[in-house]
Amino acid sequence: MSLTKSQDEIEKMRRGGHLLSRALKAAVDAVAPGVMLKELDAVAERVIAEGGGTPSFKGYRSKPSDTPFPTTLCVSVNEEIVHGLGNRERKLKEGDIVGLDIGCWFEGLCTDMAVTVPVGVVSEKAMKLIQVTRDSLMAGVSAAQVGREVKDISAAIENYVKPHGYGIVRALVGHGVGHKVHEDPHVPNFVSDRYPKVPIEDGMCLALEPMLGMGGDYHVETAPDGWSIVMADGSLGAHFEVTIAVTKNGTEILTPLPV
Repeated sequence: MSLTKSQDEIEKMRRGGHLLSRALKAAVDAVAPGVMLKELDAVAERVIAEGGGTPSFKGYRSKPSDTPFPTTLCVSVNEEIVHGLGNRERKLKEGDIVGLDIGCWFEGLCTDMAVTVPVGVVSEKAMKLIQVTRDSLMAGVSAAQVGREVKDISAAIENYVKPHGYGIVRALVGHGVGHKVHEDPHVPNFVSDRYPKVPIEDGMCLALEPMLGMGGDYHVETAPDGWSIVMADGSLGAHFEVTIAVTKNGTEILTPLPV
């Protein structure tokens, strides 16, 4: 399958991305102490449905033998970095931070995005982690240009994060997106010879998504529920993601961040 998208496909992804952004904003606006995770999931799913889209995470399987993911949103709290189940009756508490990751199909193409937000008043350290994660994402977006390489995106994110001492999760990386939920190429948030050199081509659509741990360690593990990926050191984790289209005319965020 082609790594690039046509202008018509990018336009469809743009419309789908704006719908996805509205759904995520609705979930972000609903975040408050005492709100259950499943309430956030219901809000996001309703907005996607009303806009003519279909959740891309709900029912998703990496391979046919996998158990399908059960919810529209991944809702990850505190040390949970990604893949937290959105159907839990767990209530958010003042001082928590919560990651909201969402994707949708629209007119046959999919987009993907995520934010991490505070619940009520949180510590200055938690707010700094959130801000650095968001800013590192924007550094990656700025580095995504036709004629450069994917590793330039990786280097921009890593170089932004390093002075702050946070751990950059290595087990999970960004990816191509559009025809499928996850496509080539891999887009790591760090520079590594494990990944092939991939030139950034006109029409390439990528999901950039830095994931950082406050404790400085990058190791993660799967929680007992079999879904949530948590920071192995138990520290707070933050995650931001946008879908971008890189063309000869510039780089566009197809999923505008709601915060």
